[in-house]
Amino acid sequence: MTLLSALAGDPEIEALLSDAAQLDAMLAFERALAEASAEAGIVSEDAETAIRSALDGFQPDWAGLEAGMAQDGVVVPALVKQLKSGLPEPHRAALHKGATSQDVTDTALMLQLAKVFDVYEARLTALLDTLDALAAEHGGKPLMAHTRMQVALPTTWGAKLSSWSEPLKRQLRALVSMRRPLLVVQLGGPVGDRGSFDGHGDAIAAAMARKLDLGLATPWQATRDPIVALGSLLAQISGSLGKLGMDIALLAQNEVGAVRLAGGGGSSAMAHKSNPINAEVLVALARYNAGLSGTLNQALVHENERSGAAWTLEWLTLPLMLVATGASLRLATLLLGQLTIAVID
Repeated sequence: MTLLSALAGDPEIEALLSDAAQLDAMLAFERALAEASAEAGIVSEDAETAIRSALDGFQPDWAGLEAGMAQDGVVVPALVKQLKSGLPEPHRAALHKGATSQDVTDTALMLQLAKVFDVYEARLTALLDTLDALAAEHGGKPLMAHTRMQVALPTTWGAKLSSWSEPLKRQLRALVSMRRPLLVVQLGGPVGDRGSFDGHGDAIAAAMARKLDLGLATPWQATRDPIVALGSLLAQISGSLGKLGMDIALLAQNEVGAVRLAGGGGSSAMAHKSNPINAEVLVALARYNAGLSGTLNQALVHENERSGAAWTLEWLTLPLMLVATGASLRLATLLLGQLTIAVID
């Protein structure tokens, strides 16, 4: 899929969601858990020191982790086993004490998402700055409007550019406001009631949230509406950029000529062609994310206190949406850099 990724992927977002990035986030969870547990007094300071040392020097057996994932449906049991093998016997029971696989995996996801949000916010801000600059330069210029694909009435470039920027402004605000409600620590223990932390679960969760720079929340392993809300926002962002791409592709048609695109794609059969590739891919990514958003909604249906099926469906869907949204932002930036608004006599 390397060739397709060159067209519609996003290396920066893919790196933030990689196995290595997830492992780093999982180790950060275990470190914060050990520190918070020592502060609460349910593990010794010697155990905490030994755990931190083991985490700092950990070299994963990736083949073993892959085998564990296939066997257990989640990588954490194999990871904890490898980590414990590097600890002195007296301290092994202190590692991962009270926690369950979902605590590790979900909190790691939140740590990864925090970095993804940083990228999204920077790219959205840059896009909006570009659109504002275009509006300042060209906003008063005339443009023929089209409704239902037919010539309508004269309008201005300011109105067109506003139709691209206003949704993105709303979505940037939504993304920023989503950080604290979404990016929260997960700590529930085996059945999600923090009963495995000797009465210190709330204090440990609060300490972990501080250490990891995440928000504090009650256990949410079977209530995934914040994840689904994120998926909806991702579909909105890529959908708004798909509308931008569709408009630019139509405006760049030879028969319309309202814009010109530098560096368009070539044809193997027609040397005169300059295809609006980035605009087209924006449309495809918008439709792709819209479909994935519907699939992600089905991950709301959990059986009782934990669902392996819904959880796996989320893993199959959300990372693809995150990469597609990053790719949309990347390509929109490239597309606006290609854009020249034509002077119409």
